[in-house]
Amino acid sequence: MSVLAPEVHNELAQLLDALQSSDNSVRSQAEEHLANNWTTNKPNMLLMGLVEQIQGSNDPTTRSFAAVIFRRIASKARKLPNGETVELFLSLPQEEGYLIRSKLLEALGAEGTNAVRNKIGDAVAEIAREYSDGKAQWPEILGILFTLSISKEVGQREIAYRIFSTTPGIIEKQHEDTVLSAFTKGFKDDDVSVRLAAMEAFASFFRSINKKSQQKYYALIPEVLNILPPIKEKQESEELTRALVSLIDLAEVAPKMFRPLFHNLVAFSISVIQDKELTDQARQNALELMATFADYAPAMVKKDPTYTTDMITQCLSLMTDIGVDDDDAAEWNASDDMDPDESDLNHVAGEQCMDRLANKLGGATILAPTFSWLPRMMNSDAWRDRHAALMAISAISEGCRDLMVGELNQVLELVVPALRDPHPRVRWAGCNALGQMSTDFAGTMQEKYHTIVVPAIIPVLDSPEPRVQAHAAAALVNFCEEAEKNILEPYLDDLLTHLFQLLQSPKRYVQEQALSTIATIADSAEAAFAKYYDTLMPLLFRVLQQENTKELRLLRAKAMECATLIALAVGKERLGNDAMSLVQLLATIQQGITDPDDPQAQYLMHCWGRMCRVLGQDFLPFLPSVMPPLMELASAKADIQLLDDEEQVEQVQQDEGWELVPLRGKVIGIKTSTLDDKHMAIELLVVYAQVLEGSFAPYVLEVMEKITLPGLAFFFHDPVRVVSAKCVPQLLNSYKKAFGNPSNELQTLWRGTVEKLLEVLSAEPAVDTLAEMYQCFYESVEVMGKNCLTQQNMETFIDSAHSALEDYKDRVAVRAEEREGDAVEEGEEESEDMLFAIEDDQTLLSDMNKAFHCIFKNHGVTFLPAWGRLHSTYEQFLKSQDGTQRQWGLCIMDDVLEFCGEESWKYKDYIVEPLIAGCRDTAPANRQAAAYGIGVAAHKGGPQWSAFFGPAIELLFQVTRLPNARGDDDVYATENACAAIAKVLHYNASSVPNQEEVIRQWIDILPVVNDEEAAPYAYAYLAQLIDQRNPLVIGQAGKVFVFIAQALEAETLQGQTAQRIVEAGKVLLQVAGLDPQTVLASLPVETQQTVRAMFG
Repeated sequence: MSVLAPEVHNELAQLLDALQSSDNSVRSQAEEHLANNWTTNKPNMLLMGLVEQIQGSNDPTTRSFAAVIFRRIASKARKLPNGETVELFLSLPQEEGYLIRSKLLEALGAEGTNAVRNKIGDAVAEIAREYSDGKAQWPEILGILFTLSISKEVGQREIAYRIFSTTPGIIEKQHEDTVLSAFTKGFKDDDVSVRLAAMEAFASFFRSINKKSQQKYYALIPEVLNILPPIKEKQESEELTRALVSLIDLAEVAPKMFRPLFHNLVAFSISVIQDKELTDQARQNALELMATFADYAPAMVKKDPTYTTDMITQCLSLMTDIGVDDDDAAEWNASDDMDPDESDLNHVAGEQCMDRLANKLGGATILAPTFSWLPRMMNSDAWRDRHAALMAISAISEGCRDLMVGELNQVLELVVPALRDPHPRVRWAGCNALGQMSTDFAGTMQEKYHTIVVPAIIPVLDSPEPRVQAHAAAALVNFCEEAEKNILEPYLDDLLTHLFQLLQSPKRYVQEQALSTIATIADSAEAAFAKYYDTLMPLLFRVLQQENTKELRLLRAKAMECATLIALAVGKERLGNDAMSLVQLLATIQQGITDPDDPQAQYLMHCWGRMCRVLGQDFLPFLPSVMPPLMELASAKADIQLLDDEEQVEQVQQDEGWELVPLRGKVIGIKTSTLDDKHMAIELLVVYAQVLEGSFAPYVLEVMEKITLPGLAFFFHDPVRVVSAKCVPQLLNSYKKAFGNPSNELQTLWRGTVEKLLEVLSAEPAVDTLAEMYQCFYESVEVMGKNCLTQQNMETFIDSAHSALEDYKDRVAVRAEEREGDAVEEGEEESEDMLFAIEDDQTLLSDMNKAFHCIFKNHGVTFLPAWGRLHSTYEQFLKSQDGTQRQWGLCIMDDVLEFCGEESWKYKDYIVEPLIAGCRDTAPANRQAAAYGIGVAAHKGGPQWSAFFGPAIELLFQVTRLPNARGDDDVYATENACAAIAKVLHYNASSVPNQEEVIRQWIDILPVVNDEEAAPYAYAYLAQLIDQRNPLVIGQAGKVFVFIAQALEAETLQGQTAQRIVEAGKVLLQVAGLDPQTVLASLPVETQQTVRAMFG
């Protein structure tokens, strides 16, 4: 029975017709009428009318469209009288809401047309989600859905599971027996569409519950897997694709629950991948499922007897599925599209899977089965086999780096001959492999194999096929990016002769690539490139002076890039008058850019940044024309769209440069290309502030207020926040250089800035970005210097630090719970996500540490009252089982000792025990921190600490006597202990009862040749002993002189300290009566040369 009057329904029916009109103007007027007359003024009546249209209309199209509009309107935001914003349906009076949702459920149960039922189901799911998210109740929905799930009608059973899938929150709280029963029935349903809907619902539900709850449902996996074989037998590719997607979801969340049946699943998936009667999508989904297990449970897949060999075989087979109907590559070579969208093709799926297997399983697992195929494939008569083998090498080299790097000779023996292959696509793949290897084995490839690689690629630049030429040039980019200039120099003539020839190619993409390669060579060759300047620069100028036609835009952009990189390589002096000509040319090009899609605009921004670095202060006259477009880009707001329906989502997905984010049942589209430009623009502002320093001051206030400080809270794009954080200290430094410190201008800028910095320390949600914010804070404090923070600033900082540390402790606890709930198998590493999370937390703690250090350094004892509020946290960290936390606590205590002088004694109860325990810590970094702390206590802690140093000396000697004390991991702890003993002997000698014996032992723990902070203290004390003609030093002058020579050669001593120790060394040899030549003879030749140069 209808609640609304017939005339209301007539008006609404006409509106729904108009909203579906093919006439744009009719549709636009209808949208406006819907928004202004209905949604805003009478939303309750609108929703009631729509639900009655869904119930009562005889036209299935109207019923379906009414359901779509209902869902859209119900989810719109609406402001309540109390100021709270809620979704429109939840704002309805309780009785009306009850009536509308009851009618909606009745319509769902009564609808007989599947397509319409699905739209009504989407509307029901939306309302259910709103109730679930709002922690509100919709008691009757579960009963209705469970009833539908056992209905005799297939469509009703299916829609029940579809709704569960969309809104799993409505069954999360149900008793597991009820849920198990519902899913079991669905998995065993007679109809495949219901079975698939149940699978999708289970995957969605499973993702939504915690790990502990998930284990209750592991028993369902056999039932889930039983759904697949019958579908494959019937060759139903579309259904199989859907089923595999659900399995992929489950494998991502809990791969180990498949363990009992994993081998069977491997066999089934392999049979799907190799079944060419199925669609490519179904085969690729089976491949993706198997790759997902490698991603999330590498130890489990390694234990399967056939997984690795079968997967590699299938990947290589898929990789040969290329160039269908284009055997001679004529079509491929005629195409000018260098980056076609091939993401859905089998050969790309095979390559990507090989890459993942290598990265997740490693060389020890992957190499042998892969290389059992590759030599045969390289010797095959079929070009597709040879191509696949080369692409496989490209795919696995990163993941197998550690083992392959020792076998590069053999790998190159396979790859290099391919550059002379008769088939162009094989030569292209050979270039691809060498380019990828040049990146993955960077350093080794360039240093050890340049005589093989470069002479092999250069002739390919002469290939008759432009695409092969371009790819050979691209491979050289990879090689040259990582090459030292001395390696490149002998090849420059040959390389550039060929690349200059490519600039004459009729294919513009070849010219563009040649310019990119020349630019990279210039960047690596630096001054050695000057020889080619006169040949190339006039040519680039000619390109830039040509008419600005649309076809030439990218070529001109590449020419700009090349010219400015050459300018950076050869320097201002070599440029001479060309420097000004070039920037004037860039200015002319900038004035001619009118099309927002012109690629020259973005290239130009980077070119200005390079020219600023080249010209330094001479760049200033160009800033007025460079800054406005840069400021416009840097000021860009986020382009965000709320996408209401699937059509809008599909439309946006087709456009490049968008990211889609699901949010509370809707999809938000964020235009990332705009944000990438914003990020790039702020990066360039950092360059200008860095290079121009005080001369950039006229722009600082505007950049700080309009770009950088708002950028710190730009939550749509992490990189914008990070680069804004990099910019703040540079802007402060610019003002400091321009106006001095103290100055009114700098203080005014700082007051507004520090408030914002402290605010973002509490507001930043991403752990890795929060670390950047702490870095921004301490670098800014460093620029501002002594006493720049008020007491309130320091209190606010401690509030933020406390909040960040509490959040950190929560994350540690969650990780511990996850480990417990997901027992790690023997030989299995932590998941990559967990390792990244741990690394992010360690970086955060490190940057927080530096912030504390910087405040203590610049504020000393005035920081102690605020600092003291976190005593319980420091204590907890110092006693933690986690070495990172202990190190954090030790470093904080070191700062108190270093910067608070005699006041530090008040905190001895917090400091002494951790220093003692730290010297015995299993973690070398913690022994280093403890040793350093004892040293600064001796240096700066005051006389109260004297009684501590006697026992502490022995602890420090123990640090230096540990096994492998001079190993890479332990040497810094050893050298800090050595320096700390020197500080005790120098500043607190009276506290050491047996000085002579201590000095004797101390000499034996020299030299200090790694730690540049520790070395000056150790060697200053050694110089003091020499000045005193201490017999313990004079008596073993030869050994002591060698220690001096080693430190000088290692350059851990610089400036006055180095000079002082040189003078002391001369005195030592003279007093001991030693011949310097005899002493030096025992040292390596390089050390002898360094020492002779310093000793004259």
